[in-house]
This record gives sequence, C-alpha cells and structure tokens, in this order.
Amino acid sequence: MGRPWFGTPPRRLDKRRAGRYLAASRRLSPTRADSMLLDALLEARRSRAGTLAVADAHLALSYKQLSQLAFVFRDVFVSESACPRVGLLLPASAVFPAALFGCFWAGRTAVPLNFLLSGEELGPIVADAGLDLVLAVRHFEALCGRLPARTVFVEDLPLKRKAAVSLIRRLPDPPAVAPDDTAVILYTSGTTAEPKGVELAHRNLHSNCVDSIASLNIDRDHSFLNILPPFHVFGLTANVLVPVALGATVHAVPRFSPVASVKAVAEKGISVMMAIPSMYGAMLRTKSAKREDFRSIYLAISGGEPLPDGVRNGFEERFGVVLRQGYGLTETSPVVSAGAAEGYKPGTVGKPIRNVEVDIVDPDGHRLGRGQDGEILVRGPNVMKGYYGKPEQTREVIDADGWFHTGDVGRLDEDGFLSITGRAKEMLIIGGENVFPREIEAVLESHEGVIQAAVIGVCDDTRGEAPVAFVIPQAGAAVDEATLRNHARKVLAGYKVPKQVIIREDLPTGPTGKILKRRLPELL
Repeated sequence: MGRPWFGTPPRRLDKRRAGRYLAASRRLSPTRADSMLLDALLEARRSRAGTLAVADAHLALSYKQLSQLAFVFRDVFVSESACPRVGLLLPASAVFPAALFGCFWAGRTAVPLNFLLSGEELGPIVADAGLDLVLAVRHFEALCGRLPARTVFVEDLPLKRKAAVSLIRRLPDPPAVAPDDTAVILYTSGTTAEPKGVELAHRNLHSNCVDSIASLNIDRDHSFLNILPPFHVFGLTANVLVPVALGATVHAVPRFSPVASVKAVAEKGISVMMAIPSMYGAMLRTKSAKREDFRSIYLAISGGEPLPDGVRNGFEERFGVVLRQGYGLTETSPVVSAGAAEGYKPGTVGKPIRNVEVDIVDPDGHRLGRGQDGEILVRGPNVMKGYYGKPEQTREVIDADGWFHTGDVGRLDEDGFLSITGRAKEMLIIGGENVFPREIEAVLESHEGVIQAAVIGVCDDTRGEAPVAFVIPQAGAAVDEATLRNHARKVLAGYKVPKQVIIREDLPTGPTGKILKRRLPELL
C-alpha cells in the first residue's frame, strides 16, 4: 500500500487538534473501570481504518489490517495454549504490535523476550514466567531451541488466509479486563542474577501513554520512527502503544542501522523520534547524513542512558535538531519526565509528565528542598503492579504511601525540572540495556582459574557505559584477559562481555572483606 503524505507536522497543537486529542484522552482515561489497551486499537480501527498504522521493509498495515491481524493472533494464542502468559520473541516490526494486541484480545499477558540474550540467560526467564508458548520469527530459531517452551514461528502460520477469513467474521468484543490486570511482564535481569519480571498493568501503560501524549503535545498527524527493541519498555510504550493510542503512523527498522534510520527519517517524513543516546551518536557519525534529512523532525527524545554533551551539541549543530532528554524506568511504564518540544531546559530530563509525582529525599526518607541532591521517588498511575511472584522485593521498593524508590539520585530545580546526578544502584546501563554487575562477576568466577571478580562501569562513547572486570586468579592459574573474555562470551550477550579484564593479585577491601568498588576506578 502507498504511504500517505503527512506534510510538515505542526509545531504545536491547533484548536482543532487539541479538541480532538482531548476527546481521545477522555476515551482513554485510566480511571474508567473498563479501560484497557485494546480499546485504543479498536478505536483507531473505527476512526482511522485506512490510515497507515505500522510499516517495515516487508509489511505495511492500515489500522483495519492491524486489527484484523491482531484478531488472527488472538485465535492462535487461544488455540495453541491455555497458559495466561505468552512469550513474544520478535523484533521491532509490523508484526510485533499485531501479536501484542492479539495477546490482549485473547485475555493473555504478553511477555516480550530479549533476543539479545543467550539461551543460558533467556531460559531462566522463560521458566520464571511459566511460559509454555513463545511466538517467534525464524531468525531466532537457534535461540528458541534452547528455551524450555514450545515455539510457534510466524513464518509457519497461514496468516494471509486466516486474515482473509477474519474479514467475513464478526470481531469478538474485548475480553473483560480490569485496569489492574497485568498487561505485560518485562524482565530486567539475566542468567546469573535471579530473574525479576516487572508486572505492568493495563492502567500503568494506558495512563503513561495518555499522560505522555498530553505532556509532549504530540498528535495523530505525527509519524514515528521505531528503532528500539520492543522488549525494552521505552520502545514498547513510546513506539508501539503511544502511536496506537493516537492513531498515528509508525515506521519500524527491525535491526538498528544508522544509515537506514537516517534514510527512514528523510524518506518517511518522520516527525517524532525516540531513541537511546548511542543510537543518536551512531547517526551523528554517519558521513552521508545531511541537515535536510532531519527537516521533518518535530520532537526527538533521548532516554535509557545519559546523553553525552558531544552527541547533544553535535546533533544540534550538524542537523539543527535539539535532542531532549527524558527519564524513566521499567517499573514506571516507563516515562517519569521528558523534555517537551517547548519549554525544555537543556541539561535536565524535563519536567514530570501529567499525573506523575516526583519527590527527592535524603537517606532517612526526609524530603529535600529544591536544588538538593537525593534519591528520586516516583508516585502515580504509571508505577508498576509489582515484581512478578516476588511480593517481598516489591515491598522493598514501593512504600506504604505508594512511592516507588528508584535508587537513582537527582534534584528538582526551582522551575520543576528534574536532573539526574547519579545512581545509587550498581546497575549499569549499556546501550540502553540494564546490566547487573553480579551477572558478569558470577560468569567470570565460574572459570576454574578465577577466585574472585568485581565489575564496574566506565564511560563509553558508543554505548554510554561499558563493563570492566577486575579478577583475582587462583594461585598458580595461568589465565589472561583474552581467555576470560572468551569464557564470558560463551555465556553472556555480547554487550555484557567486559570491555577490559584486569588481572590483579588483590583488590581493595573493607573491614568485612567486601571489595570496595568505589576504589576500583583508581586502578584503571
């Protein structure tokens, strides 16, 4: 099908669009007892049937076609498994939203799976979620063979025939879903750390979509670029759910390529782009990219990891695009704050979006004043339902008053703009992905020549952060950096393999013998 021409997007909502948005916002209000994510797709089918919903290099779907394909996947899930959860091992594509909404239509919880992980890492996640069915593409066939669940491959399904048959069938009503029913489970851990699934309810995701739309002044005439993997909450909400809530168009690039991404922006008239800093950095380094390629951009938001000044300044100087930072976590669906197209303060991550509260507290939990650094607390309808099957860990981070303790350190200025100044947690963010040092340490320590390992993060121009490992070898063991990196590569995803392995006879420790990681940077 042909691509509709959307022209240059408006720089702000005019009265007609504002009224239309407010009407849609009322329909999608998270306070409705019957509110659910599928409502947004069915509303887009009614009001935007012929509008291009999502397209990739192989498939383009209007909103009518997207809903028909979602219905087909609904039938697949109902017939293939009685499990209330379904695994999705799919890239950013036209198929993913159809499968996701098919899960919702079947009354199932979707569990998007990280295809960047190894089988040893993904297997415990599939087991923890209790999955017996995973929908995947053949590209991931080898990985699927190592999972404790049956796989149905998209390529093996008679989708065209089933979609044609569905045209003469009456589409069933959405299932009865309460706002607090779990919509998706997103896992934030890997093989050697205990898998931890974040349960996001329909209310969490729905409210985050609606409140982000209102706070960022985006509407259905915008065209989105999706270059984020859908197992990442940033990609799931910003590039899948938000566009459907608007009835907007998404152009997906299944495998990130800076050249392909710049080409898509230029040729498809992309006006909203949301990505991680390393992706923006790769586009900035693309020699063929020109300023005119980005002329249609209305809003470009960077999130998932700190945005280097060189990338932000370079994008504005070379392409005339101001990269605005946002802040969020998997546990907050994810958007907490974001820099809107108007009223943004550089160096901050914007203001908290509508209906989301942010507080800054000291180690004793006392509220701090403006301009003071402390732990960031978040409260609102976007805060997760909890960690799947882990009520005690849930209570550790969500207090009795509903505040989610992020473990991040930041400050609010006099104008209400939030800045992130550090992380209380040891977790690393590598290319936008959460990585726990203990995962890497345990793998290194599994080598017979290693007695102890400690991993920290260092700044990396390409990925934001990169892991560096310090290793104490067994007495008399002949181990070197190459051997240990190869050992890690057999078990861990590539981005988790240490950038550098430093072998030492001892490491700085405290009174109890615990390695003092804060002193490890001195050894670099």
